[in-house]
Amino acid sequence: MARISIDLKAGKIAKPHTDTIIGIDLGTTNSLVAYVAEGKPVAVKDKKNKHTLVPSIVHFTQSGEVIVGDEARERLVTDPEHTVYSVKRLMGKSYNDLRDLRQFFGYQIIDDDADSLVKIRVGDKFFTPIELSAEILRALKTRVEEALGNPVSKAVITVPAYFNDAQRQATRDAGRLAGLDVLRIINEPTAASLAYGLGLADAQTIAVYDLGGGTFDISVLQIQDGIFEVLSTNGDTFLGGDDFDRAIINFWMGNNRLDPQTLQTDKPLHQQLRLLAEKAKKALTINELFSEKINGLDCGISRNDFEALIAPLVEKTITCCQTALKDAKLGISDILHVVMVGGSTRVPLVKKLVAGFFKKEVYDSLDPDEVVALGAAIQADVLAGNQQDVLLLDITPLSLGIETMGGLMDVIIPRNSKVPMKAGRQYTTSIDGQKNLKIAVFQGERDLVEHNRKLGEFILQGIPPMPAGLPKIEVHFIINADGILKVKAKELRSGTEQAIDIRPTYGISGEDMARMLLDSIQNAQTDMKTRALLDARNEARHIILSAEKFVAQNRKFFSETEIATTVSLTNSLKKVAEVSDKDLINKAIQELNEFTNPLAHRAMDKTILEAMKGKKV
Repeated sequence: MARISIDLKAGKIAKPHTDTIIGIDLGTTNSLVAYVAEGKPVAVKDKKNKHTLVPSIVHFTQSGEVIVGDEARERLVTDPEHTVYSVKRLMGKSYNDLRDLRQFFGYQIIDDDADSLVKIRVGDKFFTPIELSAEILRALKTRVEEALGNPVSKAVITVPAYFNDAQRQATRDAGRLAGLDVLRIINEPTAASLAYGLGLADAQTIAVYDLGGGTFDISVLQIQDGIFEVLSTNGDTFLGGDDFDRAIINFWMGNNRLDPQTLQTDKPLHQQLRLLAEKAKKALTINELFSEKINGLDCGISRNDFEALIAPLVEKTITCCQTALKDAKLGISDILHVVMVGGSTRVPLVKKLVAGFFKKEVYDSLDPDEVVALGAAIQADVLAGNQQDVLLLDITPLSLGIETMGGLMDVIIPRNSKVPMKAGRQYTTSIDGQKNLKIAVFQGERDLVEHNRKLGEFILQGIPPMPAGLPKIEVHFIINADGILKVKAKELRSGTEQAIDIRPTYGISGEDMARMLLDSIQNAQTDMKTRALLDARNEARHIILSAEKFVAQNRKFFSETEIATTVSLTNSLKKVAEVSDKDLINKAIQELNEFTNPLAHRAMDKTILEAMKGKKV
């Protein structure tokens, strides 16, 4: 398949050999960018030529300036409410996914009582994890451009093997918003094994143990003749070095008899303790004791105490390793190498327990912080056509998706996905009693379907009449080896089903395809703003309908003041939903939710009490 190169600066199609394709490790704690020079991958250092790591931290100044990296890290203590960290943990997540972890974040995540992508409030601005990750990617893009002296427009970005489709798509969107054409999203374990040069000669089965700042995954890979096949993967997207730090903080809090609520009210102290805990963790890698004081608090800890604190966490990773081997139908003796990835694998207890479980010495000769970025750079070099010994399977040239409310394009199969391929997503109705649903299929990279190419449409008929939001409609895209796309839609409650066959690339020349890609990157900022506004309006409409229904059904449970306030906040949301400012809409949504959530819980309790009257349990 021909590869298409785009010169963003000139705004035209470029010759393939003029492009440098970069590899990016977008991490929870730190991020890196690398490229291949003279056949070897190189991680790009800062201007002082000292550090390759860019702290994955974003700070917003009072004047609206965005600061990323080391300078932003310094603001964690001085201005924690305008400084966002560990954003990778939020990628593809809703508030409901994060409800029990609110106290971990020093910034405000918004309770919108919905399953939509979580929002972060910084001052009077609202951001998605995609927008925040784009700022980190933009900083990495700038760093490599300064090192090379040339603009860069194409990238390979790594994600944990355990990331789901929503998290992968969010990572792609972040890259596009940063001005990057994301050629491939690859798994971190695949990148790590590429960096070590594993599997390029003899066939072998390896395990990649990846423990970073916020995520853990264990992957079992079979590599033969340059083909990387993931046999199984397991892990935890909320387990990593950050949790080691939190264990140390809790230890210090207990020793100093501090109420855990103190961290909620004193955010500067929370961040000081976070940074000191990270320092202690690193010190205990080579020392037996760490001791410092903050604001008169004794913050000492021994390696023995530290290992006792984190042992249950490390044991959780070993359980994941057992499951991964079981899923791959392999035994410990079948694993030839164990590759260690992620800064948290420097902890001696981690190495000891992993080596003990697999009964062999671990691979850790490469810098565990850099190994994924280096592997991503090698993959990028393969895509650039400079390496012939790694196989790249055929891929889809443009993203495929369907039209959703507001004329938005919801991507189901991203561009550059390997074929054959199957992917699906669940949807629902937006109107009470809706019996039919139009499924319109589009191809392209823009956020609005009007800018993409329509491939076909069909009507899913016979949906049982139900309240809006209750039907479960599953849409599946299946591409066979010949590139034929079959689209299926099924209402799961009734079993109603419809399907259509489409040839996705028919009638699009290579040049037209390149222009579509170029348009998507050049218009990414505008597209994302439009999508954010439409998403906010759609959410506002849904909440307005719910609020009106809620008042009508539960009026008897509330005072006239509570009813009047709810109606007033609903009317305010109606007014701002018509303006073109997504932050104002999100603010009005938040105000309505904050007021009505306690009322909803009270109404539910009273409804249950009424239903249970006279009944014995």
